[in-house]
Amino acid sequence: MEKEEIIYLSENKMRLGKLEKTQIVVTIVSIILGTILHFTYEVLEENIVVGAFSAVNESVWEHLKLIFFPMLIVAIIEYFIVNKIAKNYLEAKVIGIFTAISFTIVAFFTYTGIIGTNFLIVDILIFIASIILGELVAYRLMKRKNESNTKTKILAGLIIVFLFICFILLTYFTPHVNLFRDPITGTYGIFKS
Repeated sequence: MEKEEIIYLSENKMRLGKLEKTQIVVTIVSIILGTILHFTYEVLEENIVVGAFSAVNESVWEHLKLIFFPMLIVAIIEYFIVNKIAKNYLEAKVIGIFTAISFTIVAFFTYTGIIGTNFLIVDILIFIASIILGELVAYRLMKRKNESNTKTKILAGLIIVFLFICFILLTYFTPHVNLFRDPITGTYGIFKS
């Protein structure tokens, strides 16, 4: 091997090591933040503004906020640490967040559809597995060669803005479908309609 190739391989290994360590921390912090957000609405006396970002009831939709917002917040912070390492960072993170959300929906409705009820421990494990899976997908994508361009960045940005708006708006203007239904009270959204 030539000296330049050895240097490149060494730098690449260090780069991926930093990315891997960062992703582990990001995953743990996202799980902790999501857990905290589960309780903030109630602890802060059902503050209507806090409800936009916290679970306002026990519906699947409200629990998706516990994945989306922590992963988004931590991704914004992480960007300043690894943006020079992963040129496709935005695309990878959006795909990771979407994967985590999708996994939660599919896993929850599949297992509850089969057995007819839900169990808190399984719900917690799905939450943790969703964030781990989402961050793992993002990490694997960031490790790949740069597959990013202006169009993919714009599309990823539009998707994340769309999801952000949906999570906030649908807290206050909640459709009456099973995804949004609180299984305990049978109500929907922050106004318990």
